[in-house]
Amino acid sequence: MAVSEAAISIRDLVVDRGGHRVLDGVSAEVAAGRITGLLGPSGCGKSTLMRSIVGVQIVASGRVDVLGLPAGSRGLRSEVGYVTQAPSVYLDLSTRQNLDYFARVLDAPDQRVAESIESVAMADSADSPVGNLSGGQRARVSLATALLSRPRVLVLDEPTVGLDPVLRGELWAGFRDLADADTTLLVSSHVMDEADHCDDIVLMRDGAILAAKAREQLLAETGADGVEQAFLRLVGAGS
Repeated sequence: MAVSEAAISIRDLVVDRGGHRVLDGVSAEVAAGRITGLLGPSGCGKSTLMRSIVGVQIVASGRVDVLGLPAGSRGLRSEVGYVTQAPSVYLDLSTRQNLDYFARVLDAPDQRVAESIESVAMADSADSPVGNLSGGQRARVSLATALLSRPRVLVLDEPTVGLDPVLRGELWAGFRDLADADTTLLVSSHVMDEADHCDDIVLMRDGAILAAKAREQLLAETGADGVEQAFLRLVGAGS
């Protein structure tokens, strides 16, 4: 993906977990200021790759650089936002209380709380306990906490899983707004049609990367009508 400078560079990354090789020497780049979809079946290694990028995964060998620094470096703490599959917020606190707490942890200015709440369209529910919110709303609260530091790179692990189409559409519209403001987004999903929202695609299967390139280039090279068909052709299961 030579469309712009790489924000994330992965070289020959090997990760073993529980005596099993989860990532087998994978390499890829994630372009700056774009939305990259990390797509593949459940259990193919997407979450492990994301954990490696944010620096919380022990790796056997290889290298991951983010914004020119080794993944997990102290200098990246305010530059990289990470949203896990499960909401990483306190259910007994309100949205506003959660963000007030995390703003203090991150040493973010007070005004970022209101800005982050507004950016995920949670102003109407800001004072409701998170435990009383829907799954989609909780996902948006988690995203708001990740936005407090105004990260240059945002890593989102299955952020739309289990959400209805309307909520999924709202989240993707928000992701596009962030990319338009020069944030780099890496968004994982096992739902191939979500690739339609992405600029670039990284396709994974069984701990390996099958392709990492611009979406239009992937479709042109495989002669596919969509990313799901491209995936099937790359694994030799489609005509």
